[in-house]
Amino acid sequence: MSTGHRSRWLAALTAATLATAMLAAAPASAADPEGGTAKLRKALDSANKGYVSAKLRIDNSKKRQTELDAQLKTLAVEHAEVAGVASKMAARAYRNGPLTEVSLLLDSSSPDAFWTRANAMERLARADAGRLGRLTESQNRMRANQAALKLEIGEQTKQLAAMAKRKKEAEEALIEAGGGAITSGFLSANSALAKPAPRRSDGSWPDESCNVNDPTTSGCITPRTLHAMKEAKRAGFGRFVSCHRGGGGGEHPKGRACDFAAATGGFENVDASGGDKSYGDRLAAFYVRNAGRLGVLYVIWYRQIWMPSTGWRSYSGGPGPSATHTNHVHLSMQ
Repeated sequence: MSTGHRSRWLAALTAATLATAMLAAAPASAADPEGGTAKLRKALDSANKGYVSAKLRIDNSKKRQTELDAQLKTLAVEHAEVAGVASKMAARAYRNGPLTEVSLLLDSSSPDAFWTRANAMERLARADAGRLGRLTESQNRMRANQAALKLEIGEQTKQLAAMAKRKKEAEEALIEAGGGAITSGFLSANSALAKPAPRRSDGSWPDESCNVNDPTTSGCITPRTLHAMKEAKRAGFGRFVSCHRGGGGGEHPKGRACDFAAATGGFENVDASGGDKSYGDRLAAFYVRNAGRLGVLYVIWYRQIWMPSTGWRSYSGGPGPSATHTNHVHLSMQ
């Protein structure tokens, strides 16, 4: 073998050896690319955020409706009491005629009686005016309350339509990618309850940037993602996790996603089975049960995806355990 051929052969052998070593080391440090398309991830992100936002508006509207209903019942009782007094005033006037100033004063038998009746007339007039004013006020408050109720019902109708639209968008995106069929998914009433992540006063999720250190990589994640990861660990899910990723699409580069290895040794290039499959099932169920507490956008596990808008559906991310998510649970956050 010539010197030139020997050099090229050694170079090729060295490259092959390095490649083999890198592939062998990969499962212990990071998952393979997620699979799916940027178009699919963008569609799912938009559809589910829109769905969650519309649902929050409906929930808030229903709370206001409950409050308005209670206020209306109280107003109705008050109105009935005031209206009853006004009715007695009208009946008295019908029987005795209007108590005018002239009728009261001409009936006086002495100067003292004159002034006494004049003062009584003034007090009665003030009392009647107050009762009639309260009657008018209660009527106006009831009308305003009924109008507010009508607006809330209209808002709920509007947001229900928005939720239906977002659900359809998510379903169409999944179908276009080769999935979308309804599945039984992974659910468990025995999943531990996580500590809720902080929300705004109106119940919405605050905007968060990738500004806290990711304990699984040298990158960053959002505070809500870190909280979700810690809650899973607190619930007993302690296997290898990888969150931030510098390249590619989806939520990983934004610090809003984590991959949880099913196997005890990290990400393996095989479909999880036995205890590893059971571990992934339980972890996926944990995040679904706590989606509202933690701010979960979607969960992908074993060729299935859970979203707030659709529930569990079939998912096709491409060939291989990483793309089909059969070797790790993927979590995306709001």
